[in-house]
Amino acid sequence: MAKVVSKTDLVDQIAGKLKLPKTTTSGVVNTMIEVISKEVAKGNKVQLTGFGTFSSIKRAKRTGRNPQTGKPMTIPAKKTPKFSAGKTLKDAVAK
Repeated sequence: MAKVVSKTDLVDQIAGKLKLPKTTTSGVVNTMIEVISKEVAKGNKVQLTGFGTFSSIKRAKRTGRNPQTGKPMTIPAKKTPKFSAGKTLKDAVAK
């Protein structure tokens, strides 16, 4: 089973590789997540060449079923985040 790598684990690994304090690294990681989130929420794409592209898509209103009762219900339209992996990431995973 695959290990779950948390944000704390990422901060530890990045801080170790770059020999930076964990507090500085944590601030950079948190700021990066915040900036990506804000840009995607505005409808912009964030492209990290080789890694992937973050964007948002609009889902249309559709009919679904209540899993408890089986009755039809309307699922409202909404915007949702999307991630498309880049070539470098796809190649790394495929190995």
